[in-house]
Amino acid sequence: MGTHNHTHNFSERFYFTGKPKSWSLIAIVIGVLAIAYGFLTNHAERTFANLLLMGYYFTCVCAAGLFFCAVQYMAQAGWSAGLLRIPQAFAKVLPIAALILIIICASGLFTHNLYHHWHSEEAAHDPVIIGKSSFLNVPFFLTRLVVFLGAYCIFGYFLTKYSNNEDLEGGMKNYNKSFALSAAFLVVFGFTTPIWAFDTIMSLEAHWFSTMFGWYNFAAMWVSGLSAITITVILLKRSGHLTWINDNHLHDLGKFMFAFSIFWTYVWFSQFLLIYYANMPEETVYFYKRWEPEYKPWFWLNIIINFVSPVLILMTRDAKRKEGMLLFVAILLLCGHWLDYYMMIMPGTVASERTFGIVEIGTAIGFVGLFSFLMLNALSKKSLVPVNHPFLDESLHHHI
Repeated sequence: MGTHNHTHNFSERFYFTGKPKSWSLIAIVIGVLAIAYGFLTNHAERTFANLLLMGYYFTCVCAAGLFFCAVQYMAQAGWSAGLLRIPQAFAKVLPIAALILIIICASGLFTHNLYHHWHSEEAAHDPVIIGKSSFLNVPFFLTRLVVFLGAYCIFGYFLTKYSNNEDLEGGMKNYNKSFALSAAFLVVFGFTTPIWAFDTIMSLEAHWFSTMFGWYNFAAMWVSGLSAITITVILLKRSGHLTWINDNHLHDLGKFMFAFSIFWTYVWFSQFLLIYYANMPEETVYFYKRWEPEYKPWFWLNIIINFVSPVLILMTRDAKRKEGMLLFVAILLLCGHWLDYYMMIMPGTVASERTFGIVEIGTAIGFVGLFSFLMLNALSKKSLVPVNHPFLDESLHHHI
């Protein structure tokens, strides 16, 4: 790699100290207090719903980081080599996120605060639920969750391990291993991600089903992951790191966010349209719930934030190359997809307490702090650039 631009310090490390660490810990404490408040004030159902929302969101963002790495390896992409350490840090946090999600789902099942549409005495006499009981039962549900998330974690472990070995050994051996592993992961991820979404979110309303729901969730996951990567890149650059990342890299991240926000909208609208023109009562009830007075404003705001805003703001080339603009849109999209998951989960989970307050805001802040703490801690363990990545030189000279 003799053509590398040596004006950059490729042994540069991020040290997780000072304000980022303090603010992350403060956010975690706020989250713990909000969750405790929810349980101590007899809002268990609402608190569990928020825990599921943020546990699922946390895991999705980490899984999106792993997916980002795998896609780059499979595409043999060069532009992203200089920022791969960031999604790799997401992948390193995935086992903890997965464990938290499994605990939340299992606790919600056994306390009957989650999945009570198919896991209750009343459901045992419901002919629709009885017809789905071979799939929707506690042992099989938890087994699927553990197997799918466990498989993702194993892939993430080896993909980051090969990248670390590449730093030490050089050559193409570890890159070729990463390429083969990424191909296997994408097949597994492609077939299991929809089922993971069906289990974790769609089964909250077990009478309803949509074959597009898995891809709708994947689109939300992917946009959220891209937004989180973009925010991390920009904030690291502003703190003096990642000097080799330029406007062209930001432009590519902006294009991804722009394009997949449109894809998310396409899947969202297609799911709605199919149910509408087929006029199926057992499916229209899903949208009827979300048009009740408590949720209807959020229903429309969801579309405005996640589709209208990124399309209008990121339409031009210049907008995708401005740090401030891109940072604003990325934060907006992360908030927007929190609202998206809120609309997926709350109407079918919280029967009476349709309020918005301390539990929702505090739980979200807590999980943001937890993700930031774990991700930045993982990022600090290695140099910020994969020094022996075969396409690093292309990334350093990336121009579009």
